[in-house]
Amino acid sequence: MIVRLAIHACLLLALASRLQSSESYWDAKRDEMVRDQIEARGVVDERVVLAMRKVPRHLFVLPSYRPYAYGDFPLPIGEGQTISQPYMVAIMTELLHLEEDDRVLEIGTGSGYQAAVLAELASEVYTIEIIPSLALRADSVLKDLGYNVEVKIGDGYLGWEEYAPFDAIIVTCAPPYIPQPLVDQLKEGGRLVVPVGEEGQVQTLTLIEKVAGDIVQRSITPCIFVPMRSGHIQEK
Repeated sequence: MIVRLAIHACLLLALASRLQSSESYWDAKRDEMVRDQIEARGVVDERVVLAMRKVPRHLFVLPSYRPYAYGDFPLPIGEGQTISQPYMVAIMTELLHLEEDDRVLEIGTGSGYQAAVLAELASEVYTIEIIPSLALRADSVLKDLGYNVEVKIGDGYLGWEEYAPFDAIIVTCAPPYIPQPLVDQLKEGGRLVVPVGEEGQVQTLTLIEKVAGDIVQRSITPCIFVPMRSGHIQEK
């Protein structure tokens, strides 16, 4: 599928270049994405919908895939990683129940797109990426767009204790089990959204809530994410 998309993208790139220079073109593509992929599937949080409509997803996508930036599927961003399907970004963000003054941690910066959506909703956003080239590229795009996001190159399994506790934590890669450091860094009443499962298998998008010191866990939906890269994951 990736090879086929690349061939189609090359053919469309020249044709679309004039249209793509117009902000109205991309505005229309975002409106279509939100209407057909996000609102139509039941995402109702108005702030999330507005954020998805505002963030220029095409600027976080590699140029050769830009014609497909608003398609209903993930896209490769290099280093064997992907930018998530728009609907998955929306539903994971909605599950966080973000408030304007929240402090949020993202594990798996990738393209930086999810971090930009978070930055539209919360006052403090911290994101960790283990692959240096992706972290540097995402940081550059985020800064160019004026987003105040702290990007760190590191092992996301360990979280970011310096800025803990967090009102919300979102993980955009799949560990085989829920990393305990992330649970420990979650504020009382906070929410952790993470896809859990083995590489190459269908995983489970999972919501963790810390309530009165207890951990409440709920399975949301099947999903498929790239595996979490970490030197701290132990076989169980």
